[in-house]
Amino acid sequence: MLDSRPTDDGLWVPQPGEPAPRRLCTDCGLSRTDRAGDCGRACQFIRPDYPAMEAQVHGRPRDPAKGDERFFGPYSAMYRAALKSPRAGAQWTGLTTRLAERLLETGAVDAVLTVIPDPSDRWKPVPAIITDPAAMAQARGMRMGYAPLLSLLEPARAAGHRRIAVVGIPCQVYALRAIETQLGFDAITVIGTPCSDNTTTENFHLFLSRLTDRPDAVTYLEFRADYHVEMRFDDGTRREIPFLRLPIADLPPDFFPLTCRTCVDYTNSLADITVGYMAGEGEQWLIVRNERGRALLDSLGDEVHLSAPGDKGKRAGAVKGFIENTRRAAGGLPLRRMPDFLRGLVGWLQPRTGPRGLEFARTRLEMKAAETVLHLRRSEPRRMRWMIPKHVWDLVAPYGLAPDAGEAPARKDLQRPK
Repeated sequence: MLDSRPTDDGLWVPQPGEPAPRRLCTDCGLSRTDRAGDCGRACQFIRPDYPAMEAQVHGRPRDPAKGDERFFGPYSAMYRAALKSPRAGAQWTGLTTRLAERLLETGAVDAVLTVIPDPSDRWKPVPAIITDPAAMAQARGMRMGYAPLLSLLEPARAAGHRRIAVVGIPCQVYALRAIETQLGFDAITVIGTPCSDNTTTENFHLFLSRLTDRPDAVTYLEFRADYHVEMRFDDGTRREIPFLRLPIADLPPDFFPLTCRTCVDYTNSLADITVGYMAGEGEQWLIVRNERGRALLDSLGDEVHLSAPGDKGKRAGAVKGFIENTRRAAGGLPLRRMPDFLRGLVGWLQPRTGPRGLEFARTRLEMKAAETVLHLRRSEPRRMRWMIPKHVWDLVAPYGLAPDAGEAPARKDLQRPK
């Protein structure tokens, strides 16, 4: 168990200097606890069993015939959402942080496990246990990098917290759900954020340096659903960069680790409520997955504005082009670069004619599914049988991607290991 470093402002953070994670590990924090032996059955990247886990958490697995569950996992409602009074320093309006803050205010939980910025680097995530609602403000904004969030489970329990909330990304949430019933807490509420394409904080600084000659002045960066990245600077200026002008092809091959290039749960389907951006069209995208998530949203009352997500455009062309480029990249071939004279035109057209709202979200899910198959097929073919759930194969089937011999689990292998 990590040594504690309690403070008097409602925060607890772990001591620095912990060991680095193993290969094919995003350092969810489980391996840093006394339950490290559970990693084999709890890791999202070893042998995930989403039907069983969804049934455990939501009472049923995703139903491919129901709405968009084959893309986004089990849900009871989806919204475009925004706080009517946006919070200063928030990535969007502060909805994720406000949900956790409300749990503390009402006494629904004793503590929230989340991440805050490192004092020496605003982009580096540091796990923290928050017990004071006012201290949740420190968790606002995006962090980039890996944080052993689940290493806080033991300190939280040792501090006497019986009801906790966890604000986490999919690989953290999968491991948490896998061991949830053995942890001894009275209740765990999970607020999930979508994730894929994570990288180290050091790599993120490299990315910023490719975007601007003032990387140290950047205070905000967001990939928006209008096909632009928005950057804000400490002098109040802003800059918007079309996706097509991002220097993605210039980044080193290992910029995104294999785990993140093969994430099979972009939408955090095991959370009680998911708060993201993909179908938000300028607001946030809220997926209420079960009764616990519904009660949490309802606790905000009229603080939040809700509306139906939009749904426009066609995704097939964009996904096919992405698959072709990913095939080339996974095979070590140079990516086809769009001529500069076309980038401006396509960048102007994308937000107007490309997939938007729910169709944009479906596009990203199919792209991620294809990326998973192609990168594992090249780098870790023997792991495909265990790492790729059926719902991922279903998403790529319309694009001619199907499991080769030995790539899909036999029916007898679908049983979750004990």
